[in-house]
Amino acid sequence: MIAVLAGRLNVKTRTFSLEEVPVPRPGPGQVRIKVKAAGVCLSDVHLIDGTLTPRLLPGDTVTLGHEVSGVVDELGPEVTGWEPGHRVLLQAGEERRGAVWTRGVDYDGGWAEYALATASTLVPIPDDLPFEQAAIIPDAVSTPWAAVTATGDVRAAQPVGVWGVGGLGAHAVQLLRLVGAAPIVAIDPLPEARERALQFGADIALDPADPSLSQRVRAETGGAGLAVAFDFAGVAAVREQAVACLGPGGRLVLVGLTDRPLEIRNGTTFSYFQQQIRGHYGSSEEHLTQLVELTRRHRLEFSRSVSEVLPLAEADRAVERLLRKEGNPIRLVLTP
Repeated sequence: MIAVLAGRLNVKTRTFSLEEVPVPRPGPGQVRIKVKAAGVCLSDVHLIDGTLTPRLLPGDTVTLGHEVSGVVDELGPEVTGWEPGHRVLLQAGEERRGAVWTRGVDYDGGWAEYALATASTLVPIPDDLPFEQAAIIPDAVSTPWAAVTATGDVRAAQPVGVWGVGGLGAHAVQLLRLVGAAPIVAIDPLPEARERALQFGADIALDPADPSLSQRVRAETGGAGLAVAFDFAGVAAVREQAVACLGPGGRLVLVGLTDRPLEIRNGTTFSYFQQQIRGHYGSSEEHLTQLVELTRRHRLEFSRSVSEVLPLAEADRAVERLLRKEGNPIRLVLTP
């Protein structure tokens, strides 16, 4: 038996370890991928610390990693249209039996030398797109892209706010700039994150502790308030602050995950101005193919999004660095 390295989490004990596992063999409709790069997401950290728990995982142990790129290594029975050597990224999940299963959460992901994927979840990538950048497109880029273009339905020249300029929020700013939102107001407690927001295209970056934040947002939007506010932090206080900055018909899009209650303090005002709250989760294949095409056409590039590349053997160190926000990373990437 040939053994290879994988980053495994026991969700019962919340014990993460690097283990040797057998090389997986693709079954019918599956493809084996030789992993070239895998992103480290805050969701991975939350799985380890117990904040998140898999809903559909059939056992107690899973290989983490839902942001994955690599090359086709072996085809399972009944697979057509792919050949060994094809460069691909993997969708972060798939629908099974009427439910969405997330890679690296509900089934084995890409913190490994090899990963299995249903053939329909593969997306081809161009030769000039580095694997490290391709790996973060599922989730780090596609989740904010879907939130902006689908759930948020942002139109050109609409004023928007982004709360939380971390791995997803930073890309949201970049993507909002691409679709023509204006002005883009970024809100984050960290000075480094606010500076990053301005570099990524925000028109103004504010500290959520500023007691005049709502007034400053109104002034920046000519008194109109925000058409769309995005919560990428998953913090109850953020959501309350964001609602206070909405204009008539404005919508709050919840992207950051939390189990805390959602509270609207002034329900009469909220209803009078016909405001909305919309939940958002993940993305679909069309969002990935759109983003790959945009990178192919050089409308987007993500070199500054990859804060550092570390070997898979240092996955535990990458988790610790992300947890502590050491170096204020956008995305850390693992390579086998």
